[in-house]
Amino acid sequence: MDPSVLLIFIPTFFAVSATPGLCMTLAMTLGMTIGVRRSLWMMVGELAGVGLVSLSALVGVATVLLARPNLFLALKYLGGAYLLYLGIQMWRSRGKMAIPSDLDTQVSVKPLSLVTQGFVTAIANPKAWAFMISLLPPFIDASLPLQPQATVLIGVILFFELICMLLYAAGGRTLRGLLQQRGNVMLMNRIAGSLMMGVSVWLVMG
Repeated sequence: MDPSVLLIFIPTFFAVSATPGLCMTLAMTLGMTIGVRRSLWMMVGELAGVGLVSLSALVGVATVLLARPNLFLALKYLGGAYLLYLGIQMWRSRGKMAIPSDLDTQVSVKPLSLVTQGFVTAIANPKAWAFMISLLPPFIDASLPLQPQATVLIGVILFFELICMLLYAAGGRTLRGLLQQRGNVMLMNRIAGSLMMGVSVWLVMG
């Protein structure tokens, strides 16, 4: 791959990853409620979803999928409803993801549900598919084999996604620490719940 292509691609996709969006907001919310380390399970699912979207955009599958809007509607409405439910539970200081009144108590949430949450959020947004279709293929040189180029480009995307999600999750953890100094658990849950509900609306409206 031409190094000059990477010189353009790297800052472009770093800016894309760093911009607040569905997955970054989710990472910040989980960083606040369950901590950065356990949020890694959500990030595993999100990275798998982003990798799938990116690969599909390169091989043309995404174009076919976007021609089937009913599939996306069903997926994003189900995903949005699930995230909305979690947000309402958190706002009411209920459910497994809400911050307990005893801040020393560990929040219990299954890794599989976090992986699923990240994966669905990554793949259920039609804007993400459309964005990858429009921006990713132009960086591919048709005269060169696709696999090595796709490996490099998708690797760069996933690397920046992970770094940015870690930064957002750490920001959520910091916000929790600031609020924790005042012992306002209900306020923390309402902020986290509102962010989660915002993600669900964002997903459905996307």
